Amino acid sequence: MTDQAFHVTFLDFGHQRYLKLALVVCVLALAAFFFEPSELRAFGGSRVGLILGTVGAGLILWLMWFGIRKRSYRSRMGTVQGWLSAHVYLGMSLVVVATLHTGFQAGWNVHTLAYVLMMMVVVSGLYGVYAYVRYPTRITDAMGDETLETILLKVASLDMEARKLALSLSDEINAAVLLSSQKTRVGGGAIAQLRGVDPDCPTSAAVRLVRAKVGTFRGVETKRGQELYAVLVRKEGLLDRARQSVMYKARLDIWLYAHVPLSFALLAALAAHILSVYLFV
Repeated sequence: MTDQAFHVTFLDFGHQRYLKLALVVCVLALAAFFFEPSELRAFGGSRVGLILGTVGAGLILWLMWFGIRKRSYRSRMGTVQGWLSAHVYLGMSLVVVATLHTGFQAGWNVHTLAYVLMMMVVVSGLYGVYAYVRYPTRITDAMGDETLETILLKVASLDMEARKLALSLSDEINAAVLLSSQKTRVGGGAIAQLRGVDPDCPTSAAVRLVRAKVGTFRGVETKRGQELYAVLVRKEGLLDRARQSVMYKARLDIWLYAHVPLSFALLAALAAHILSVYLFV
């Protein structure tokens, strides 16, 4: 199975068995909450509230186990694709379970902190689902049958060709082509990767300069200038594809920098929440 197929079909794994399981969990949680007498309506410390809290805590611990399971390549405890499907759907059901556990009560305390962190983890996870469904296809569309390495090799080859052609042209064009060869970058810092464009790209500046100078070329310069322009445009196109690939990859990966730390923060807050309940109540 290809990565693309994996990213497209994990939501449909087992004919959406885990979506159905998540819906059952939500329905049971809602039934337990709303069928309890109003004077005993669920909150964190009520009978139903404690049951919902236990289920929610169990779900959180099981969901965090996915990080270990996906690295256990010899494990026979189901497929990673199945675990991912369950991780997504049961993670969403946690919103219903945990919200009912709170009894719609909030305050400036560790209990609400744990709930807020849980919601942040779920939201970051939903972005991860969106990213894994959307961006692998876009990376493939941008790169075709090539890799980033092969594109950069082509860029280097075009740089050499451009510099040779520029030798017979003006010093201004020579300087612009040399700068485009030495200073053009793909990627860079996190913001640059996520943007996917370089508004100050030296190659784009060289393209604009040569295009503006085409009308001033005479004789042999005309042919060399046209050839140089074509080379720079080809290079610019390759750079656009490379930057798009880097951008989609960065957007695919960025959610983990929020999801994983937030998950461990949630685990710590959950432990504090449980200890405070049993030690101080």
